[in-house]
Amino acid sequence: MKKQLPQIEKLLSGFSAEDAVQIEKALALVDEADSNPLNIRPKGIAVAMILGSVYSDLASILAALLSDSRLAGRLAAAEIKQQFGETVAGLVKDVNWLNNLRVYSPELTHEPNQNETLRRMLLAMTHDVRSVLIKLAYRIERLRGISAEEPGVRRFIAQETLDVYAPLANRLGVSQFKWELEDLAFRYLEPDNYKRIAESLADKRIHREDCIQTFIEDLRRILKEEGITAKVYGRPKHIYSIWNKMRRKQLAIDDLYDLLAVRVIVDSLTACYSVLGLAHSYWKYIPKEFDDYIANPKENGYQSLHTVIVDHKGNRIEIQIRTRSMHEFAELGVAAHWRYKEGSKHNAATEKNIASLRQLLEYKDSGDNLVENFRTELFSDRVFVLTPAGKLIDLIKGSTPLDFAYTIHTEIGHGCRGAKVNGRIKPLTYKLRSGDQVEIITVKNGEPNHNWLDPNLGYLKTPRAVGKVRSWFRQQQQAENVVFGKQILDKESKRLGLKSIEMGELLSHFKFNDAELFYEAIGRGDITNRQLVAALKIPEFAEPAYPSARGSESKTAAKSVITVAGIDNVVTSLAQCCCPVKGDDIIGFISHKRGITIHRRDCENILTLSPEQQPQLIDAEWSSEQPSRHNVPIIIHAFNAQNLLSDVTRIMMYAKAHIIDASLKTHPDLSAILTMTINIESTAQLSSVLGRISQLPNILEVKRKT
Repeated sequence: MKKQLPQIEKLLSGFSAEDAVQIEKALALVDEADSNPLNIRPKGIAVAMILGSVYSDLASILAALLSDSRLAGRLAAAEIKQQFGETVAGLVKDVNWLNNLRVYSPELTHEPNQNETLRRMLLAMTHDVRSVLIKLAYRIERLRGISAEEPGVRRFIAQETLDVYAPLANRLGVSQFKWELEDLAFRYLEPDNYKRIAESLADKRIHREDCIQTFIEDLRRILKEEGITAKVYGRPKHIYSIWNKMRRKQLAIDDLYDLLAVRVIVDSLTACYSVLGLAHSYWKYIPKEFDDYIANPKENGYQSLHTVIVDHKGNRIEIQIRTRSMHEFAELGVAAHWRYKEGSKHNAATEKNIASLRQLLEYKDSGDNLVENFRTELFSDRVFVLTPAGKLIDLIKGSTPLDFAYTIHTEIGHGCRGAKVNGRIKPLTYKLRSGDQVEIITVKNGEPNHNWLDPNLGYLKTPRAVGKVRSWFRQQQQAENVVFGKQILDKESKRLGLKSIEMGELLSHFKFNDAELFYEAIGRGDITNRQLVAALKIPEFAEPAYPSARGSESKTAAKSVITVAGIDNVVTSLAQCCCPVKGDDIIGFISHKRGITIHRRDCENILTLSPEQQPQLIDAEWSSEQPSRHNVPIIIHAFNAQNLLSDVTRIMMYAKAHIIDASLKTHPDLSAILTMTINIESTAQLSSVLGRISQLPNILEVKRKT
């Protein structure tokens, strides 16, 4: 630490004595772990110094120091939390994750959408935006010392910087980070072009400085005489931006106007135009190079006056004129960069995050509540998952492996019969999380299942995937859909105990003139079971049969009838692990002790069978001849426990579903979780029950428990 004393003194200078003690404690831990001083990896002290130049709250400085790679394996998360607090521990966790992320590949250069998805993923998966700022500082320090790396490593890191990290810095509005990241990366990707531009700038540096200084002195004098208070200074030039402009405009470096540039910051909008008028009256200007971004802001909200004048020696000088607030927006305008790149809509959550982040970046002594509570929530409604080849897929939150399969390709979705998530078999209803790697298990000539369209069963979340399944059913032969539709209508009417149906009223309700077309619509899924059941319960459409006694119902629940390998009346038992219900896609497992056990085909126990056990599987299907009843566990999340059990019980009675057991757990905030096992006939009845419960005003979520 003694060797770094000047650095440390500079780092500590902006903090109170109490905060300085915390920083010195973190520095001591890093110093103790520094067993290899020749290690070229970025060091926490250097990263903390970079952060201090733009953003230096205590938690960020501590996290930068404690994320030093030399502390890996030496300092546990619990120890960081105990010594430095929960916020610092969370930041260190996020920064370590970012520093160890290995998703980017050079091939992404040719897939701009993949780069954008990766940037969104980084913002979505970090809990605190400051961790991204710390990561950017780590990348700057890595680039500063990258000359010692192999050429291939240099190019990889430089390309990743231009594709991912420089745009992130731009999006967060940290212009100092953006320029340095771009220039350092460009130096290693295009060394010849970088050297050529740098040398050209160096050759004419004295001439440019003389021109700018003379112009600044003249302009300051004029403004003072007119009583206008302004800050006037030369605008720094960045090699990568010069290179981009040369390519975009097909110009040589000497033909670029803004190599000589001055910025004028004033107090008011009126002063902006006053300065513009004075500049145009004292110097000749180039009309085609004048832009009024105050009256006509750029799409990203940027405002400023731009003009190019010709001084008395023929030098062209660009002038940018703006108010202090416009300048702050341009330099730290998170709203501008984020909205422009994302094309996102204005909403309360976005406005809150943008306002918080702008405060965080603008003020060194931000309030504790602000910096402690800020979270990256702009992409909280998205999940970012990877294919086995490492390609990133952007999905809506709540998406399942089946949604993922349909996103990859329609046929993969149709043929999907299982999925591995991070190498482990998961059910098709599993809710994916950002960072999951998903591998789809398919069969040849696969077909969608009607259950996939039932929202209560949780197979599909994305409208696109649902649309593909519906489209598949639409494309099936009309005769098959008509037959299937008749079967569904007959099954639902019997389940509801209806002795007759007023078809004319039913057709009119669904706006059909032809019964065959109506049956076809049911068969191909245009009319869902829930819609059909709801219509059948309207008194004008149907006449109920005489109600049966509760005792007679229980007699039909005694045994489920299943055909095994085409043979009826085989003794079977239903697996308790997945609780199959009539309508589920099922398969049998031959056990030497328990006979044939019936599982759902997507049951995790079936999908994880060893090669030696797989020959014990046998085809099974539900018999259509006799009714059967099944016990199914469900779970209900509610805002409030009041009347929850009575409301749900009333729905069960109306739907003729029996409650086998129930457990109600309440929380201090009065929210509740109701876990039940209900006895039902089929997946259609289960869907109806879940649908009715979900319509209660108190319900957050209701689903089949897996």
